[in-house]
Amino acid sequence: MMTKLLISRRAVLAAAALAAPALATRGARANNLEKARAAGELLVATELHFAPFDFTEGGRQVGMNSELFAEVGKALNLRIRFQDLPWPGVLPGLEAGRFDLVAGPATITRARMERYRFCAPIADATVALLKRASDASITKPEDINGKTVGCAQATAQLTQLQNFVRDKGLNVQIREYQSFSETYADLAAGRIVAVANSLPNIAYVAQQRRVFSVVNPPFGAKVYFGYLGRKDAETAPLLDAIDGVIDAMRGDGRLAALQTKWFGQAFEVPARVVEANA
Repeated sequence: MMTKLLISRRAVLAAAALAAPALATRGARANNLEKARAAGELLVATELHFAPFDFTEGGRQVGMNSELFAEVGKALNLRIRFQDLPWPGVLPGLEAGRFDLVAGPATITRARMERYRFCAPIADATVALLKRASDASITKPEDINGKTVGCAQATAQLTQLQNFVRDKGLNVQIREYQSFSETYADLAAGRIVAVANSLPNIAYVAQQRRVFSVVNPPFGAKVYFGYLGRKDAETAPLLDAIDGVIDAMRGDGRLAALQTKWFGQAFEVPARVVEANA
């Protein structure tokens, strides 16, 4: 009887030992890359009013983001599903876990790096001014003194404009808009004299709409654009994988080709931003 009891106990312990790895795996929390692969898609938030990165043309999404993420989707074997949101709601939505990644892209700043993790940079984001080409009163950034300038709400470009005005002691009325599309409309209508935005964006707008021109030189600190995700262990494998795709594109020239297509020129960008300039 005792022998049978010992054998029974040993059998139970052996079965438990065999089941333990399976139970541990079942109970482990899947990371975001594993979740995306299980779902077959990557959910990416963006704003479709930020040409040439993301905008609509003929009722469909176009721009550098959609083409770059097509490469990401191909490399990671994932379908990319974009969610269009007003920019002020994008970062709070990321923190709430409503999507996997933000593809604004966003300017890489010190404050954001403390809160989020950025992927490898994809473009220059230095801030400059866009004006009406016929406006001879603005030939350098300081010429906005005494005038009204537009910028989008809750953006790093707005912060740089505010810092520039403060540091130079200028008297500038800054008008905030929900999107940059609205700033360009008011600039064309003469309700503001300039728009502060990153150089790739306004260079594209000036190229498409000859009524505008870029004011040189740019006034902002040297900064870069990048995609971003949550700064946690669950998101790290996903961002590592996307970094690998962007690194490959930078190395084989595909990133430079996309920059030239959408900005009219290629930008030298670092492999990683370790310390932001703004």
